[in-house]
Amino acid sequence: MRNRTVTTFIVLGLTDDPQLQVLIFVFLFLTYTLSVTGNLTIITLTIVDSHLKTPMYFFLKNFSFLEISFTSACIPRYLYNIATGDKVITYNACMIQAFFTDLCAVTEFFLLAAMSYDRYVAICKPLHYVTIMSRGVCRILIICCWMSGLCVIIPPLILVLNLEFCDSNVLDHFICDAFPIVKISCSDTWIVEQTVNICAVLTLNITLTCVVMSYGNIIRTIFRFPSAQQRKKAFSTCSSHMIVVSITYGTCIFIYMNPKAKEEVTVNKMVSLLISSVSPTLNPFIYTLRNNQVKKAFRDSFKRLLLISAK
Repeated sequence: MRNRTVTTFIVLGLTDDPQLQVLIFVFLFLTYTLSVTGNLTIITLTIVDSHLKTPMYFFLKNFSFLEISFTSACIPRYLYNIATGDKVITYNACMIQAFFTDLCAVTEFFLLAAMSYDRYVAICKPLHYVTIMSRGVCRILIICCWMSGLCVIIPPLILVLNLEFCDSNVLDHFICDAFPIVKISCSDTWIVEQTVNICAVLTLNITLTCVVMSYGNIIRTIFRFPSAQQRKKAFSTCSSHMIVVSITYGTCIFIYMNPKAKEEVTVNKMVSLLISSVSPTLNPFIYTLRNNQVKKAFRDSFKRLLLISAK
């Protein structure tokens, strides 16, 4: 990594108030613990339970892995900063954090689009579902999601790595993010800002188009079902994913499609906090509380553990 001017950054965090910092630490520690525990539970259930070997749960397992990776790239470092009072992060560590958080975040959008396509095939083409969504196809889709994430973040990351920092190394954020890094640079940042915006808008538009097209066809197909029971069952298989899509796209569109939000540092921080801590915590509960198969798998696994411990 090339840098001609600074070796460290100072990450200010969310607040300097000691009492608020304690509350933030407790809140983030609890949400991080719940997020990792919940998503690991989903991953474990999809591995050990034979009823959760369908493509839908294969994508859900990968989504849970992404959520753990994303929140682990952001939250533990900030918890360390609060606990020790050490706000210094090295240049290389900052860029590595920015790389992994952006990679996981962008890949998540493509994965949500792939999950929408899976639901489209399951509801609109049920007789061909097993053939279309074969194990090989699912693996290719996952690889494409990760490769798409890499292709999106590499151009702006290369530009950010070539920025110079003269007057300040203080990042007004709680993580190393592209906008606060660009903001303190003394280089001409117009190209970097436009590249970040173009990559963000393209990612959101391409994946959101896939999601909208998939769910447009799903809703049209569901309304053709003859019985209300069939319609209810079909909607129940999509409702969890639709909630997660709404939360994820809503928060990111708020940042990237609203120029004022990018200028408002406090708003940007709070939305980033929502994306990096609250959403990964809610997602396991959204998927499990509204999914009878996952709840049944959890109960069966819990019973097996009790039987093993009783012996």
